[in-house]
Amino acid sequence: MGSRKKLTDEAIESKLNDLTGWTIKNGKLHKDFRFASFAEAFAFMTRVAEQAGRLDHHPEWFNAYNRVIVDLITHDVGGISQSDFDLADVMDTAYGK
Repeated sequence: MGSRKKLTDEAIESKLNDLTGWTIKNGKLHKDFRFASFAEAFAFMTRVAEQAGRLDHHPEWFNAYNRVIVDLITHDVGGISQSDFDLADVMDTAYGK
């Protein structure tokens, strides 16, 4: 799936056009997911965790009640890579968008 090569700013901006609700915040791909309940937020995290393990790419995320705040970056390349966009797509699919 993903590539572990740091993307250029131009490539990142172009790929952002294919995503809904994702932004760049502090040099990371960022999104705030909201759910009807804590249980739904936790179920989302469980679905994503299984896929992230298969991709060998893991999010920085924070859960509080019905929110899951996500930041994606490929630490070993020091920036955003295709792997981050692949995981963002997995998350959007798990979210139902």
